[in-house]
Amino acid sequence: MHSNTVNPTTRLLTLRAATGADLPGVLALLAETADWLNGRGVRQWPAGGFPAERIAPLIEEGTMYLLDGEEGPAATLALDGQADPEFWAAGDDPGSALYVHKLSVARAHSGRGLGEALLDWAGLRVLAMGRKWLRLDCSKDNTRLQDYYRDQRFAHLRTVDLPHRASGALFQRAGGLRGRALGTAMPFVDWRGSSVRQHV
Repeated sequence: MHSNTVNPTTRLLTLRAATGADLPGVLALLAETADWLNGRGVRQWPAGGFPAERIAPLIEEGTMYLLDGEEGPAATLALDGQADPEFWAAGDDPGSALYVHKLSVARAHSGRGLGEALLDWAGLRVLAMGRKWLRLDCSKDNTRLQDYYRDQRFAHLRTVDLPHRASGALFQRAGGLRGRALGTAMPFVDWRGSSVRQHV
């Protein structure tokens, strides 16, 4: 059950920049999500997850964020200004956006709205950095995931169909919150240290 009330007995979740020591946990979370997707016939991420050499640079650059749970990572995402040149053209004004990559929620935490909250947080970072858009790409064939992003107020811009890429459905929404009232609590303590308890 989801509500906007605060449960004072619920453990705080903390969003922070991942460190090198977090690499195994991040890889395990991404592998869990990749296996879950592939088990449902969704060719989004490589079976078994990503190799360390794909994720370690995101951690080193300070663009991989980790939502700490009681028994390891509850969720993760990367957020940066790096537009994939195979997808985003000069006419898209790539520098006007931040880009979400590797958004993943542990199966034990699914259904809690953590993905929505992380996207809201990312939208606020867009505004804080003086940019306009929050953007992402996802699987060309995963209509359920595409519908999820539409539900999060993302607009589908186009699909780039490259034979060597499973991804290619391009989405964006304006920076800021998804549409909830300002002052609505995030279900975690963010890396700037504001105190917000998790929703139930």
